[in-house]
Amino acid sequence: MATHSLPMPARIASIDAAVRDNHVFTFALSDDLRVAPGQFVEVTVPGVGGFPVSVCALSPERVLEACIRRVGRVTSALYTLPVDACVGIRGPFGNGFPLQAFEGRDALLIAGGLGMAPIRALLHALMNRGDGVGQITLLYGSRDPDSLLFRTELETLARQHRARVQFSIDFYTELPWTSGDVVCRVGLVNSLLDGLSFHPERTTAAICGPPALYGCVLEELVALGMDPDFIYATLERRMRCGIGQCCHCVTGGTFVCQEGPVFNLSRLRQLPGVI
Repeated sequence: MATHSLPMPARIASIDAAVRDNHVFTFALSDDLRVAPGQFVEVTVPGVGGFPVSVCALSPERVLEACIRRVGRVTSALYTLPVDACVGIRGPFGNGFPLQAFEGRDALLIAGGLGMAPIRALLHALMNRGDGVGQITLLYGSRDPDSLLFRTELETLARQHRARVQFSIDFYTELPWTSGDVVCRVGLVNSLLDGLSFHPERTTAAICGPPALYGCVLEELVALGMDPDFIYATLERRMRCGIGQCCHCVTGGTFVCQEGPVFNLSRLRQLPGVI
């Protein structure tokens, strides 16, 4: 897989502003760039700077789709650009989720907040593998209903029985909607594991979300009977330069951008302070 170490020219093809401060940008690329679920790219806003972001969908080779949160100077500058504005894209970087680890097994996908973006790309990849993957279950938690990314799409997948989907909403006193196809609970996303029907011995899990999510979910999955070798998490929040120069991602002597950002739990246990 080719990596573009210098930014390639790209233009903003569309902007989906469905969720406040978490817009989905589609970039039309000037060259082929195949990005696997869990990998990330660097987006450069000319004259301002760059930032890392993971893809949120499987796209044709000259199209890239990313859910980008407005959190700082560079992303705020991106939000001021119109459709057809020019940016730079370099990458891909990192290892991505190992799709072969899901072959012949059920898939349990757990996302918190913006972590739904790379999990969505993985979800698409698994559905595209057809009968090679068993039952797909998605557990997704967000702080409120308006912050749920790709909610309409996920509810449609549940209605079509292509995936089991359960939502959790933080700190609501009552559920804001009801649906016969999607379970929604008030509480944190790990509460969705309570009473969840699945076969841990034949399930592969993928988790993405804030650090607190990993602290309460990863070992809980082991306690439920899952093999640590088949529990994957991405440390994409530690990404910055993508090429091992800034050392921002170094954890336990490991360059996360080089070896990761996706690790199984067996490897994560060997990285002090990572969880």
